[in-house]
Amino acid sequence: MIPETENTLPHLRARYLAAQLAGNRTEALRLLVDDGLLSGVPLQVLHLEVIQPAQYEIGRLWQENIISVAQEHQATAIAQLALAHLYRHLPRDPPNGKVVLVSCVEGELHEVGARMASDFLEMAGFDVRFLGANVPHEHLGRMLRDVRPDLLALSVTMSYHLPALRRAVEHARAVAPGLPIAVGGLAFRWAPGLEDSLDVSFHGKDARELVAAACRTLGV
Repeated sequence: MIPETENTLPHLRARYLAAQLAGNRTEALRLLVDDGLLSGVPLQVLHLEVIQPAQYEIGRLWQENIISVAQEHQATAIAQLALAHLYRHLPRDPPNGKVVLVSCVEGELHEVGARMASDFLEMAGFDVRFLGANVPHEHLGRMLRDVRPDLLALSVTMSYHLPALRRAVEHARAVAPGLPIAVGGLAFRWAPGLEDSLDVSFHGKDARELVAAACRTLGV
């Protein structure tokens, strides 16, 4: 039986964030595994209610010049390490036969959200090809021709990369006409309605919504 997590998660999140800011990789991983997974907290909850909000707080502290670029990079590196460490613990549904290509747009260096979305898609049985950060749209097009995915998911975090998102969508449509395209990322908070102007298949506001929409779109 999974214990009640509502009372413990805020404390776990605060301690994990403190470990990030201190650059303590060992403590950050210990908290997620020992006080998280081994204490009965579902992995999906760790992703969405510990790692993701902590990363949002790191971004806020950086934007408000409370922490330096170096500190932000250090904390983000710990988040990436945590996701990589937790990857082997992902509970996976049986393969559903659908391939999803996940990529950050050109210039976008923030890949934690896209990596998390990839993990959630994989847990749902999708065959995920995660390209990571800063993928030029021409090279994305090559990958689309090689892989021929059933869905393309594009991530953008910083609002000044939204023009790159538009270029990526346009290029993907030219290379793979009819391919369903999903978009997501923090940048959409500053550009409400952008997904409508892009005329994409759907906008995933978080990893869970992305998976649900992908299942609906692809008939899974």
